[in-house]
Amino acid sequence: MIQGWSAVYYREALLMRRRGLKMLATMCVSPLLYLLAFGWGLGDLASHAGVPYLQFLVPGLAAMSSMTQAWSVAGEINVARFYWRIFDEIQSAPVAPGGYVLGEVLAGMTRGLLASALTVLLGALFGVHPWCGPAFWLALMLNSFFFASLAVGLAMLIKSHADQAMLTSFVITPMAFLGGTFFPVERLPDWAQGLLLCLPLTHASRAARAAATGAELPLTSLALLAAAGIGAFLLAMRNVARARD
Repeated sequence: MIQGWSAVYYREALLMRRRGLKMLATMCVSPLLYLLAFGWGLGDLASHAGVPYLQFLVPGLAAMSSMTQAWSVAGEINVARFYWRIFDEIQSAPVAPGGYVLGEVLAGMTRGLLASALTVLLGALFGVHPWCGPAFWLALMLNSFFFASLAVGLAMLIKSHADQAMLTSFVITPMAFLGGTFFPVERLPDWAQGLLLCLPLTHASRAARAAATGAELPLTSLALLAAAGIGAFLLAMRNVARARD
């Protein structure tokens, strides 16, 4: 069912290693800009429940980074499909659909968790030292798992790079700004809170922030992230199997 996943992941790991410094620099750009603009720019003017805004911001940025970098595996898949025909070669190899999905999802999760770690390190340069215990990384891992699985599943439906860019604009960009990264969702009207609680990033930000500040961990958010991730993984397996046919 998952035969061949290690070969798929090994290929992606080699690509990440080859692009090393460029990839790390790219991962640092957005968090650094947000820390400068919202952290230094607004940090002294705002707080939430007695918590300085920078301390509130960094866990949310870590969650957002895990989302965007895990999602970026979709772009890599489509480059390999459209230009290098790698997916065609995998189709002729003894790699099961589940193995292909697992390998690509693990690559996306690796990117996501690495980007989150870099965000935490950048936060430390700004004087923020969140408690990065197991619960913190569990929230980010589940978030990366969901968005990497979603990326693989939807990448099988994409027909061009324009479609990929449109999907990112309509799915990832709104979620980045509305998923509780920059502001507490609790300050919005009840109807708006209900809508934003449908976004996985909202639960990832909430869980990561609670773990980082020592607050009570929202187990419901973790359970919802896990369930959404499993659903996205199964969707990816189905779409890969159909693409192979």
